[in-house]
Amino acid sequence: MNTVSGVAGPRTPGTATRGETVPTVPPASKAARETAVDVTALLERGRTLATPVLRAAIDRLAPPMDTVAAYHFGWIDAEGNPASGDSGKAVRPALALLSAEVTGAAPEIGVPGAVAVELVHNFSLLHDDLMDGDEQRRHRDTVWKVHGPAQAILVGDALFALANELLLELGTVEAGRATRRLTTASRALIDGQAQDISYEHRDRVTVEECLEMEGNKTGALLACACSIGAVLGGADDRTADTLEKYGYHLGLAFQAVDDLLGIWGDPDATGKQTWSDLRQRKKSLPVVAALAAGGSASERLGEILAADAKSSDFANFSEEEFAARAALIEEAGGREWTAEEARRQYAIAIEALDAVDMPDRVRAQFAALADFVVVRKR
Repeated sequence: MNTVSGVAGPRTPGTATRGETVPTVPPASKAARETAVDVTALLERGRTLATPVLRAAIDRLAPPMDTVAAYHFGWIDAEGNPASGDSGKAVRPALALLSAEVTGAAPEIGVPGAVAVELVHNFSLLHDDLMDGDEQRRHRDTVWKVHGPAQAILVGDALFALANELLLELGTVEAGRATRRLTTASRALIDGQAQDISYEHRDRVTVEECLEMEGNKTGALLACACSIGAVLGGADDRTADTLEKYGYHLGLAFQAVDDLLGIWGDPDATGKQTWSDLRQRKKSLPVVAALAAGGSASERLGEILAADAKSSDFANFSEEEFAARAALIEEAGGREWTAEEARRQYAIAIEALDAVDMPDRVRAQFAALADFVVVRKR
């Protein structure tokens, strides 16, 4: 059996193709198994309650930053006309509102936290798109492509400032605690992006380094989303920390699936180019796991990627060349190992919920949102 970082890997190479899903993981708790949960309704609740506050926050920005931000969120098109573009799945707002209910508070108590987390998340997207050179997000040109790099930087900075401003305006002890958690998560997120960029220029990255980077870049903010509503509702630190554990490992599961999408995702579903992460030389989990697996496919992949790093013609590689690299990653076991890692991190997240006293209904909703995150089309 192949192993990477002590985690059991696939015994045989996978043969999955685009459009398949990570196999469904059965919910761990009895409440989650027995309670029917409408995840779409949870996501819509988060979007419905958070969007008016989010729009009001964006209205505070000076022109043209308000317009640029509105374009990023899909509220207007590139010409400034009203639009109904995709502004994301609203997973983080849904989790923030749900965490408020852990304390017995109404979900509305979590709205400032939900909006603050969403602002920080979108600050990171604006900057990441520019740093990564991504020209498409959510099936539209990215902000830097339409409005220029300077505006992408400025608007991202403004969203980050707004996030903290919204929380601190509440003027409560709980708001101060929530702000500390948000700023800590934001710093970890930035650390993760710095690690991600530095890894692109290295021949090899260990699985442990990759998981640390993804824990910072994705897990930290999702963890904050899972606790911030509870903190605003008066939860103690132990409860908040345990909810963050759920969110952190859910974030790692989310990112593992996203790494699969970054190589094998259908562009019609992801809104990005084919073989997106390979084009950017990202050391994502499938790549790192494949390189660590050993064997002929792993060795050949390492040789090719090392040559790619020195190639002056990399930007002109054909679809077939990227497809060949993806095939080697799969043959070496990187694809199946990453899918299994998503399932493993999911299981850790679900187990963390058992340590928090909460209504069965809320527990079931947390589990259902975890299912939604891990089981996505790729």
